[in-house]
Amino acid sequence: MAKLILTSDPAAVSAAKERASLTRHGQSLWNAQNKFTGWVDVPLSERGRAEATIASCKLREKNLIIDVCFTSLLIRAIETAIVCLTECDDICGGKTPIIKHDADDPKWHGWDEYEGSKAEELPIFPTEALDERYYGQLQGLNKAETAEKYGSEQVHIWRRSYDTRPPGGESLEDTKTRVIPFLRDRILTHIKEGDTVLVAAHGNSLRSIIMLLENLTPEEVPKLELATGAPIVYEFDSQGEVINKIRKNSGMKIG
Repeated sequence: MAKLILTSDPAAVSAAKERASLTRHGQSLWNAQNKFTGWVDVPLSERGRAEATIASCKLREKNLIIDVCFTSLLIRAIETAIVCLTECDDICGGKTPIIKHDADDPKWHGWDEYEGSKAEELPIFPTEALDERYYGQLQGLNKAETAEKYGSEQVHIWRRSYDTRPPGGESLEDTKTRVIPFLRDRILTHIKEGDTVLVAAHGNSLRSIIMLLENLTPEEVPKLELATGAPIVYEFDSQGEVINKIRKNSGMKIG
């Protein structure tokens, strides 16, 4: 992997075209209630929408003009993507964001079939590959109450270990297994073609991406904390290798 330079200065973003921003969704209603969410489709809270607006402003500060967006199938990530792209008009470069549904989905009704215009529209691609880690039987449970029942150490292992699954759920390793092929096949393909990409997703799907981009070990990645309202910008060379990382250290951690 190419040398990775770390900086927190937004002015350090170069004129290089190959860029991507990773943005964790804003606070959801269940984040506010300290519940395990996973695949339960809970929308953003008022604070979460404000955090997404902050993220949009930070993308503008970093002079990013997005060409394509990828997000999960979960509403809190989709809401975050939409707010990021629409609160500050400059981010879309005058284009209209349009969610592109998968024509291979048997439930797709085809009403939105439209060839589109790359010059006028910014495609948003939702995919299950970027969904949050599945928390199985923990979903809907209060985290503090679960720690009282099973012990804080056990709950910490379920939440932060790399290869331990919560009861009936996914480990971070399982999540990485579905995220990385999509990263390589879709996201990095756009980056290599010169597109600036926004990925609005979840703590664990983004950890999986960062693990590959920064060549982190299984021991390092669980310690990675991702704040809301704090986009991370990566710059790439023409081969899709990371050469620079810009992160402004502000925002809120919601666990």
